[in-house]
Amino acid sequence: MGKDGLQVAIDGPASAGKSTVAKIVAHKFNYIYVDTGAMYRALTLAALDQRLELTNEDQLIELLRQITISFQPASAGQRVFINETEVTDEIRSEIVTNNVSTVAALPAIRRALVARQQELALAGGIVMDGRDIGTTVLPRADLKIFLVASVAQRAKWRYLENQQKGITTSLKTLQAEIAERDYKDSHRATSPLRKAPDAIEIDTTSLTIEQVCEQITRLMIQKANEFRK
Repeated sequence: MGKDGLQVAIDGPASAGKSTVAKIVAHKFNYIYVDTGAMYRALTLAALDQRLELTNEDQLIELLRQITISFQPASAGQRVFINETEVTDEIRSEIVTNNVSTVAALPAIRRALVARQQELALAGGIVMDGRDIGTTVLPRADLKIFLVASVAQRAKWRYLENQQKGITTSLKTLQAEIAERDYKDSHRATSPLRKAPDAIEIDTTSLTIEQVCEQITRLMIQKANEFRK
């Protein structure tokens, strides 16, 4: 445990509720919340805007050197910026969602962003979510959570979320996109999506967000108490 509290890693496939619960528990414990996926999404958005080839590591690394990806706390979790421009909503667009796995699979990109993420976590008091936090980014995290849910349920959640944003992608299309995302994330050569041996799995399919947060809160209190003994 760092001087400012626990390092908490929350991993799992797309749309399993990672970001939502990470924001809530981070706020509850007054911890810093880091959405690592937002970093990859921001880079993907910047690359799409500049019409770069998304598999060209050299171009993307050069782009990464030219931009600053930063976060500001907000009541809903965090605001995301590329340089001085807010891109909180833009990085959640369908085109970014469907292309971010391609960028995230590039070894040089992962090394560069993982280094930034590890720096953020040094002091502790942090909740970080993504695909490879417990296995690659924070392999010595004090608490590792792995959230899972069925493809059908995750597609339903994404569908309802999209409806609120005015996005009209069909449920069938979303199921196909999430299944494809799962395959890409779990089969990439660098830091694939997988459960760390010491991670605690929580199946969120039939749970409410509040129930998932309650489980993680109990685990965090238990872990903090262990360090105090």
